[in-house]
Amino acid sequence: MPVITSPQDFNVEDLYVDLRPVLDCPLYLKCEGFNFAGSVKLKAAAEMVEAAERDGVLTPDSIIVESSSGNLGIALSIIAASKGYRFVCVTDPRCNPASMRLMRALGTEVRVISRQDANGGFLESRIRYVRELCATKPDGGAEGAVEGGAEYVWLNQYANHSNWMAHYRGTAPAIDRHFPGLEVLFVGAGTTGTLMGCARYFRERGRPVTIVAIDAVGSVTFGGIPERRMVPGLGTSSRPELVDESFIDDVVHVPETDTIRTVHRLSSRGFLFGGSTGTVVSGAERWLAEKYPGESPVAVAIAPDLGERYLDSIYEESWLRDNFGHILADLNLPNADILGI
Repeated sequence: MPVITSPQDFNVEDLYVDLRPVLDCPLYLKCEGFNFAGSVKLKAAAEMVEAAERDGVLTPDSIIVESSSGNLGIALSIIAASKGYRFVCVTDPRCNPASMRLMRALGTEVRVISRQDANGGFLESRIRYVRELCATKPDGGAEGAVEGGAEYVWLNQYANHSNWMAHYRGTAPAIDRHFPGLEVLFVGAGTTGTLMGCARYFRERGRPVTIVAIDAVGSVTFGGIPERRMVPGLGTSSRPELVDESFIDDVVHVPETDTIRTVHRLSSRGFLFGGSTGTVVSGAERWLAEKYPGESPVAVAIAPDLGERYLDSIYEESWLRDNFGHILADLNLPNADILGI
């Protein structure tokens, strides 16, 4: 029985779902939601904070600031509370209400940026706000914001190498131990920390593993055309600095309708996952059907989180009607009767 003294010390690394009897798909799903943050982001948050401490960037008087649409903000909230740091999370109206409530319950100050970017997203506006916060003192001065003697420190998950290093050291080796014959790995693309850490690990070891990035339609990470995206999870409105396509073998873009359909197929079989997992599984299903028809390669996909914090969005009737009402009948959701659709 493990005994821990801080929340980041606990993370289940060896839980996989065999999706063959669930979705008739030759795919194992690595579940990353069984920790105190409820997502894979706990690894990156812990790695970035510890690196900043080692480098002397974070001091006891520091105030951590980060832009996040949800899961990293929750992970940093937990670590900040555990270590005694103050934390300001800069988010936008598309962040789940449950995620905001959870961060505030942990003592985080949540600031919501409602000004949209030219492309319809919020990421550039959030980052602009963070930069301004970190460059301006309350008295109007510059060069390091100070509030009561404490300096703001932006970890910058979009460019911080500790983001991908967390998965290079943790996630990828865990998969490698359980699947030494791994042939295909599917990883969702957000900041691309998980994707790049896993891709670098297998590439540097000369392993013949095909790395497939899964992105949302409307995301610009891999050169896509920016479009309205409502499902919380993957995709960006500004290309992350961490992404390096030379480590990636293929990219699949998944429409949000397929994401919604897939999460409801999984939940109808008792597996409640978030939108990112629905996107990854949907993309993996399509890719495997095209590349390995009728075959069963050793394939693993990473499920970033569970579904409880999305009960107000992708599993909620009014949210579905508001955002997908024009095509709701065409989705053929297995839980339509339960939802009242």
